[in-house]
Amino acid sequence: MVTLKSFDGSEFSGYLAVPASGFGPGIVVLQEIFGVNEYMRSVCDWHAAHGFIALCPDLFWRQEPGIQLTDKSKSDWQKAFSLYQGLDVGKAVEDSAAAVEFLRKHPACSGRVGAVGFCLGGNLAWLLSTRFEPDCAVGYYGVSIEKTLNEATNLSSPLMLHVAGKDEHCPREAQKEIHEALDTNPLVTIHDYPNQDHAFGRLGGEHYDHAAAELANLRTLEFVVRHLAGAGLASAQRLLSDRWDEHVKYEFATRDTEDTLKTMVVDAYVNHVPVMTGGVGHDQLREFYSRRFIPQMPPDTSMTPVSRTIGIDHVVDEMVFEFTHTIKMDWMLPGVEPTGKHVKVPLVVIVHFRDGKLAHEHIYWDQASVLAQLGLIDMSALPVAGVETAEKVLNPNLPANELMKR
Repeated sequence: MVTLKSFDGSEFSGYLAVPASGFGPGIVVLQEIFGVNEYMRSVCDWHAAHGFIALCPDLFWRQEPGIQLTDKSKSDWQKAFSLYQGLDVGKAVEDSAAAVEFLRKHPACSGRVGAVGFCLGGNLAWLLSTRFEPDCAVGYYGVSIEKTLNEATNLSSPLMLHVAGKDEHCPREAQKEIHEALDTNPLVTIHDYPNQDHAFGRLGGEHYDHAAAELANLRTLEFVVRHLAGAGLASAQRLLSDRWDEHVKYEFATRDTEDTLKTMVVDAYVNHVPVMTGGVGHDQLREFYSRRFIPQMPPDTSMTPVSRTIGIDHVVDEMVFEFTHTIKMDWMLPGVEPTGKHVKVPLVVIVHFRDGKLAHEHIYWDQASVLAQLGLIDMSALPVAGVETAEKVLNPNLPANELMKR
């Protein structure tokens, strides 16, 4: 918890989460009606894990500081609504702006700061973007936005709204008014979720929907990165690329299991999708890397890079993987004795990062092509190709549609 100063000179508190890198753009997380509770803190932690310094200010402090309620009991609901009804919205917007200024001056912040609000906070994110100047703002199922749409002409920074189609706190008529007032504004992006109810993004809540929440969070992340990261995004992407290269070095060059595991979060997992080998967590991965992967890599193994795509928290590597099958390879060919034959196959790795470390690897290749090159299946009787798949990835000008001519 940190101490902030309001515009009228008083002090109030907020929960601060700093990214593993120690530096990044800022996000002010604007609370629901339950205060700075465990869920709001987890939202801050989620943004910090994605490279932002995140701050959730206590916006009920003028009534009762330190409120932490849940949506699990009737008494908490009653108190939450009482606090909501007694809130001075104008002062809450000012306190939200004070939190923006706090982050802009924080040594861990790049100086660019946006806001993300939920429910009550969704409305505050809207009002913050019309009355002050955050670098961007996002509102999830904001309540009462339609009552202040006359302020839309004051909007000066990008705004994204997530609207739940079945939200009784923002009924159809209100949603219609919001669209009519904001759809033509180039600064505004509105995403509708027709089958979702209020608070569909609150993990563990009555109306929580994983798929809708995931989609909304991804849209938010892409939005705030686009408007806040700036040059910092390129730096962050370089960091992900370097950390992935470091991980690969420990697997294939130094061949050190413990160093490999140090690059991964404790609950990381590896999934070689075609044959379902790998493991979940350090204990399983230690067994997998030390017995089934690192020592079972043929000595002539090589990888030819084809492309690398770096996102906000993902690296996608496309390569041609090449080896001679001179030893057992349980991770790729479980139960198959060495054939002595050469294999060359396209391979794709999708790597997800969390808190600056690898969280998972999804690894794909064409197992039919591998088996064909080892002589374990008859290519002439099946619509599969052998080494040609790798050759065409490396040289797209090679003939296409050859299998159709058979």
